[in-house]
Amino acid sequence: MPVNKNHDEFYTLDMTTGWETPAGYPAGIQQKILAGALDEENRRGTRTRLLRFAPGVYTTAPFLHEYWEEVYLVSGDLIVGNDEKGEGGKSFPPNTYACRPPHAPHGPFKSVNGCLLLEMHYFDPV
Repeated sequence: MPVNKNHDEFYTLDMTTGWETPAGYPAGIQQKILAGALDEENRRGTRTRLLRFAPGVYTTAPFLHEYWEEVYLVSGDLIVGNDEKGEGGKSFPPNTYACRPPHAPHGPFKSVNGCLLLEMHYFDPV
């Protein structure tokens, strides 16, 4: 299957529109799809997105999915491994990166001051 992304040269992103809360995420976490689409049911496609956390927002359970995921923390703070009450975990600063294969448990996540992540998701083979 060919990669399902358009050819886009450099352009300025509108950071005020196009944000939505992904299914299963709490309010205060929003995504903006930059390129592609991910068809989780049929296990195909690729997607590049921005994901932002508002200050103090957190998830309560680890994530597990069928696709590869690469994550780069662009700005803000991200805590990984907090509990159901948003307490504990390890804090990471900007310019940190993760690459996860399918089925790798990760999270929960929290941001004290808010953060912006760049994420790439894809199924194998790409």
